[in-house]
Amino acid sequence: MFNVMPIPAFNDNYIWALTVPGGNEVAVIDPGDANVVNRYLKENNLQLTTILITHHHQDHTGGVMQLCQQHPVKVYGPDNSPFEGITDKLTDGDKVELLGLTLNIKEVPGHTLDHISYYLAGPDPQLFCGDTLFLAGCGRLFEGSAEQMHRAMEYFRRLPDTTQIYCTHEYSLANLTFAAAVEPTNTHITEAIEHCTRLRESGQPTLPTDIATEKQINPFLRYSEAPVRQSAELFAGGPLTSEVAIFAMIREWKNQF
Repeated sequence: MFNVMPIPAFNDNYIWALTVPGGNEVAVIDPGDANVVNRYLKENNLQLTTILITHHHQDHTGGVMQLCQQHPVKVYGPDNSPFEGITDKLTDGDKVELLGLTLNIKEVPGHTLDHISYYLAGPDPQLFCGDTLFLAGCGRLFEGSAEQMHRAMEYFRRLPDTTQIYCTHEYSLANLTFAAAVEPTNTHITEAIEHCTRLRESGQPTLPTDIATEKQINPFLRYSEAPVRQSAELFAGGPLTSEVAIFAMIREWKNQF
């Protein structure tokens, strides 16, 4: 597995830095800010060799050009991305060899049409999922459809329960507040709020989370559960006849929350 460290950026972004034991090479995921990455490299005596991009939004790509000018790097990212700084383009089912480990590429459109995720299989699986799956949440549907994002959630639900989830925003407490509105009697959500509150009060990230936890607390993975369906139908004012419809209604509710 990778050693993963968060590099905070902007108000609530995390740029993830990936290393392996004994090495001084590092890859970074979604570097929206080159300056914080350069400071991290200098402080830890690391050499940047690889940039991984999940999607084209500026807060995920804004530092790429500067980093490319200052370091000899490859830039991996989605083949259909409007971002022009990608040197090695990826599509669904591709694999990336990184620091001696293999990442599996999955197209997960919804938040954007070019969104991909990077998954490391094995005994300690790790998922780098950008703005698709969050702790107790999922990304807004800026470009894609509810059907597309639902398919992405189905993919995430099938990953091993032990999979560590590294998303790129510190949205956890806000997401959990919404999750509690959807399922007021879910004690796992209450416990997660207490846990995440303690972490934030001590200045620590709430991430990573894991698939097992998200199956217990995340309404965007729990669309097949009766309490979530009932809350979605109450918000909709009528019956919802499919999981996609339930998911879409929960997403619309969150947009207005």
